[in-house]
Amino acid sequence: MPKWNEAKVTNIINETATTRRFFLAPQDGGASDFIPGQFITLDLPIHETRQKRWRSYSIANAPNADGELELCIVKLEGGLGTTYLFDEVEVGSMIKYKNPAGVFTLRQPIERDLVLICTGTGVAPFRSMIHHIYQQGISHQKIHLIFGTRTEEDVLYLEEFADLARAEDSFSYSLALSRGEILLELEGVDLYKGYVHPIYQNLYKEVRPDVQFLICGWQNMVDEAEAGLKDMGYEGAQVKVELYG
Repeated sequence: MPKWNEAKVTNIINETATTRRFFLAPQDGGASDFIPGQFITLDLPIHETRQKRWRSYSIANAPNADGELELCIVKLEGGLGTTYLFDEVEVGSMIKYKNPAGVFTLRQPIERDLVLICTGTGVAPFRSMIHHIYQQGISHQKIHLIFGTRTEEDVLYLEEFADLARAEDSFSYSLALSRGEILLELEGVDLYKGYVHPIYQNLYKEVRPDVQFLICGWQNMVDEAEAGLKDMGYEGAQVKVELYG
């Protein structure tokens, strides 16, 4: 049986109209040693059957001394879990959770360029990895974050990644918007109209053995990117995926 612990909600931030950042303080400190890229499973009071109460979300922050966890969650229409989180949970609420798990993590040493391809809240594990690398001064090569969403209003952590791209020569940030007019002008952001696929297809069309692709997001995007990279000639070991949302 899994060990369930409790965490207190310490803050909630409306990141977009449909996405919120939930900050949790584990009451036993048991989640402080997670590996960037891992997730936690919440046990929410939304069903009598135990397994139907469980919802898993990637941790969006890097490990820190106080053990705080950040979850970036989009409200799904008709979703019991996210409806409860958005409508019932507030600062001070207690939530049951299971300690971090998952293998969508980085191997060290980081000897290849990292290309992180994501859509929506699939950016969460990559944010954890990126901040951990720079905060801890971990040796790495180039890091390229390719983030896709619908409109400018749906972009997550925009200023944060743009600031990092301006501050760190090894980090680049590409943003693909599939709908609406692009009005955004922000130094440090490479803007594209459309989906994420043409970005990596053009920039990495010459197959290189020194690149590691990690993909996280909506299933259709993940499936297409994984198949596309392999069709381009990349080895299976160079492509790691995680479905999200």
